[in-house]
Amino acid sequence: MIDSKLIKTDKIYLPNVSRETIKELEDYSQSILSTNKKINLISLSTEKSINTRHIYDSAQTFEFINKNDIKVCTDLGSGAGLPSIVLGILMKSKKQGFKLIFYEKSFHKSNFLKEMVKKFKLEAVINQKNIFEEKNLVTDVIICRAFKPLPVIFDIATKNFKNFKYIVMYLGKSGKKILEDVSTKWKFDIEKMKSLTSEESSVVKISNLKKKYE
Repeated sequence: MIDSKLIKTDKIYLPNVSRETIKELEDYSQSILSTNKKINLISLSTEKSINTRHIYDSAQTFEFINKNDIKVCTDLGSGAGLPSIVLGILMKSKKQGFKLIFYEKSFHKSNFLKEMVKKFKLEAVINQKNIFEEKNLVTDVIICRAFKPLPVIFDIATKNFKNFKYIVMYLGKSGKKILEDVSTKWKFDIEKMKSLTSEESSVVKISNLKKKYE
């Protein structure tokens, strides 16, 4: 969906995406900047590059989410709604019935998510809850961005979810070492995509996750 050559300007452009969808992404970007004056949604240092650092960065996960077997996406530690508000906006014209579930324990951030869901008419549930205290959850994909380390995400997926198909998350420059470390305790299949917004990062899709026996 995203050509890295296009990420040169702070004006949003995505090929094969309607003007209406682009307009909604731009509105979302401006909503984050406006609310960021009151509550901490994104780092102040990334405000001027919000579309590259946050909107494009979130949009690239669309390649992993736009699949026939994915209808429910659960975002952990949702914050400003990155990446899932972006995904919800992109998926509206692609798949009817696509549902987002958010877990964000902050009252103010949860309220921001509710405003965005209403504004962009997304099918979503916002849970102002601590994900560590939830049990027997069901989803197609677990997604998170800048939430917890990979081993913690694996624990949440297997302990707090009764059923899930995939985990989609971001890894930084130490991603290779992190994957090697978790491989000593976990078995899983992985699809990896080099990040289009950071030379040192990647986006991964984990499936068939199982803990190795001691």
